[in-house]
Amino acid sequence: MGLVIIFGLVALLSGFGTISAIKNKNLLGVLFGAGSFLVFGWFSIMTFINSGYPAM
Repeated sequence: MGLVIIFGLVALLSGFGTISAIKNKNLLGVLFGAGSFLVFGWFSIMTFINSGYPAM
């Protein structure tokens, strides 16, 4: 479950970085930020689906 949290936080931060890069018109920043957002977002979703939510 910790891996999902870490991947989710990285995806959120890269999403904020992408928005900041769009505002600054930084094409390379947008490219890397959007790529990181898509990859880490996908990893967090798939890890959550594969591992599932832990039972309490």
